[in-house]
Amino acid sequence: MNQRKGSSATAATTPVVARLPATIKLFVLDTNVLMHDPTSLFRFQEHDLYIPMATLEELDGNKKGMSEVSRNARQASRYVDEMVSLLEGDISGGIPLESHGDKASTGKLFLQTEAINGELPARLPSGKADNQIIGVVKHLQEAYPKRQVILVSKDINMRIKARALGLAAEDYFNDKVLEDTDLLYTGICELPADFWDTHGKNMESWQQAGHTYYRVHGPLCASLLVNQFVYLDGDQPFQAQVREANSSSAILQTLKDHTHQRNNVWGITARNREQNFAMNALLNPDIDFITLLGQAGSGKTLMTLAAGLMQTLEDKIFSEIIVTRVTVPVGEDIGFLPGTEEEKMNPWMGALEDNLDVLNHTDDEAGEWGRAATRDLIRSRIKVKSLNFMRGRTFINKFLIIDEAQNLTPKQMKTLITRAGPGTKVVCLGNISQIDTPYLTEGSSGLTYVVDRMKGWPHGGHVTLMRGERSRLADYAAESL
Repeated sequence: MNQRKGSSATAATTPVVARLPATIKLFVLDTNVLMHDPTSLFRFQEHDLYIPMATLEELDGNKKGMSEVSRNARQASRYVDEMVSLLEGDISGGIPLESHGDKASTGKLFLQTEAINGELPARLPSGKADNQIIGVVKHLQEAYPKRQVILVSKDINMRIKARALGLAAEDYFNDKVLEDTDLLYTGICELPADFWDTHGKNMESWQQAGHTYYRVHGPLCASLLVNQFVYLDGDQPFQAQVREANSSSAILQTLKDHTHQRNNVWGITARNREQNFAMNALLNPDIDFITLLGQAGSGKTLMTLAAGLMQTLEDKIFSEIIVTRVTVPVGEDIGFLPGTEEEKMNPWMGALEDNLDVLNHTDDEAGEWGRAATRDLIRSRIKVKSLNFMRGRTFINKFLIIDEAQNLTPKQMKTLITRAGPGTKVVCLGNISQIDTPYLTEGSSGLTYVVDRMKGWPHGGHVTLMRGERSRLADYAAESL
């Protein structure tokens, strides 16, 4: 049974609510849950929801504007209005959630239909909407002692206040992809030392397009995913990518060794195993969607730009590189920025400039004039775009880089990725331990969401980069500070 969040019930509903089985919980929904996910109304399965009047007032106060929060507030209000308009009979008896057409929700939605004066400690000001909702929860708990009444809120302090008053309070969990991000798919699997002994029987091997392929059979095949990278350390190190996998067999394809200078990408070579995996994924024409996770300095942006330039300027696979990122400031905002869209985005693109400087100095033989010409050519093929103007666009034959993707919600991530037209490759970069967006956590980030949902897709790839390669100072600071 999944946990879901809800809202408060009214005294007018007492006869109906009291007759319900004790196993069906009554969730009182805080406003921030609805503004975070309007579909939360239909995520509580068999349980009942209660929306206090204060929640409706706050939804009304946040409905204006073009922000994601405002759109969600309007959508939540539309859902409630749709269900109320379809109701035949007394609203105090509850509105079946099934009336919206979602058969997974068999509970009822209760709206506050009369004034509730919940006794709260004198130090909690009654004029504050949060305290009014807590008062409703307290009243419902006293009115229906045989039912579990639970406050659902994304606000940590509100949950703390509710628990301090002896009320049950929970976070909204339905948007979380994983409870523990340590379980997040890494895209990499270390093979056991006896892999060839247990999986080498009747093995087939062939060569094609410069790669060696192995068809292996054994128990590990069932747990492998398509495009997952596998490796084996030891006297005979082995690195490969899973091309096909089923319950009994798998096809492994050997990788190109980008740690060697002869296989450099725009002058850049891989410095560790994970970077080599990422390089192979970025340069694979069969992979349309790539996610790279890793701490600061692990090489995500540098490798992605190098692969993009190689495939845009040399291989002519893509027509241009488009870079975008979420504009969430780390410190105080510096106000409005002058200029065009690209000029406004420039302050956010410091990481892009730093990496372009590195890439521009990889060719020592070009000389100052040659590097200047290369720099101008690179700048002409890289476009910086704002997320605000992505709706309705279609990118054809583009190399799209979404930087700082951990600050995107799942809905925003879907909006961006669905911009991809024919011949476009999308690369999402981020570090889920550096989330700056309010109410987003490691478990509910859009980056975590796409990594989990896209794993195993034949045209998607993912690598979690383990080591920072910035400098010995940066590595030591990351570990000790």
